[in-house]
Amino acid sequence: MVLKRFLPRGIYGRAALILIVPIVTIQLVVSMAFIQRHYEGVTRQMTQGVALELELVLQEFALGATAGEGLARASAVAAPLQIVLHAPPGPLAPQGDRRDRFDLSGRAIVETLHQNLPALLAVDVTDPGRTVRLRLSTPHGEVQADLSRRRMAASNPHQLLVLMILISVLMTVIAYLFLRNQMRPITRLAAAAAAFGKGQRLAYRPRGALEVRAAGAAFLDMRSRIERQIEQRTLMLSGVSHDLRTPLTRLRLGLSMLPEDDETRALMADVAQMERMVDEFLSFARGDAMEEMVETDAQALAARVVGDSARMGGAVRLAGAEGTAAPVKMRPQAVARALENLVGNALRHGRRAEVRLVFADRHLRLVVEDDGPGIPADRREEAQRPFTRLDAERDPNRGGGVGLGLSIAADVARSHGGGLYLGDSEALGGLKAELVIAR
Repeated sequence: MVLKRFLPRGIYGRAALILIVPIVTIQLVVSMAFIQRHYEGVTRQMTQGVALELELVLQEFALGATAGEGLARASAVAAPLQIVLHAPPGPLAPQGDRRDRFDLSGRAIVETLHQNLPALLAVDVTDPGRTVRLRLSTPHGEVQADLSRRRMAASNPHQLLVLMILISVLMTVIAYLFLRNQMRPITRLAAAAAAFGKGQRLAYRPRGALEVRAAGAAFLDMRSRIERQIEQRTLMLSGVSHDLRTPLTRLRLGLSMLPEDDETRALMADVAQMERMVDEFLSFARGDAMEEMVETDAQALAARVVGDSARMGGAVRLAGAEGTAAPVKMRPQAVARALENLVGNALRHGRRAEVRLVFADRHLRLVVEDDGPGIPADRREEAQRPFTRLDAERDPNRGGGVGLGLSIAADVARSHGGGLYLGDSEALGGLKAELVIAR
């Protein structure tokens, strides 16, 4: 719906909208349906009384033998009634009925006067000084009668409207204060959940209504279970991977004492491959659960990773940064490990790679591009699963990895409130991997 674009997105804005709209609607309904009808009804009653007075004045005018005598007799009766007569009519006498388009009380005055005063020819209720001018027919000619509009129209109920507005504003403020106390626990719960999704742990205590307290307690239980599962996974995989190093070390030592031939070299290569697999298992097991979030210079971190890869013979360069560079809160060791994996994958399947940083208001993007074969679009999600190898070129027995590089990078990105996104490199023509970290 088009209306959704103009509605507030925050819970405070929506709560205020729910609170204010009914109050404004009630005010409009009461003002239009009750006050206006009452206002018009009183105006018609007052105008009917003035019409009777004017009828009396016209009767006195008709009793005069001449126009002058009739004017004198009528003026004597009209003066105490605050009616001014002009015979003949003056230049301001109306030639036809005149009223403003949105003058509702003026319409009621004109209609009531015509209904109760047969001698009335025209009415003008547009005078800024609130003087009503009437052109009347008499046996001695036409007469102009001027009188104050206050005698025919009820005063605008400004005091009632002002009182309604002031009370509505006061009650809205009071209701908003109470509503804010109910909304605050929800916003705190949302902040704690959002921080946990970014790998941070905010202190949170359930407060508020029973339903909000129940949701907060469920969140705390869920957070504790997830943290225990991460810790248990880390300890278990770390123990298994660590215990494998001892027999591998004995195998390497035993093979080093044997005469060097083709079979021995093949066995040594297998041991090296197993050690590399164990290292990746350890990296995957460690994750970043045990590391604290700190403000980190992302440019210096990327430069260090690129420099380490270049010293090992990799054709990789730092292509620079876009946006306003600023420290980013992250787990630096985990992010560096994820970036190392992405750079390693790029150099393993391509000849050269580039690393670029993009600073945005809400996130940081670490972009790694290469000139390799890339990954088909329909298999990019599969490539991020643990222990997934897409083809024979990525087989560990043929120099490939064990299928944990992209999985580790994706896990690190998710723990920072972001994600890993794979695409096509426009600069080098290979794979583009974007490691997104929320700020």
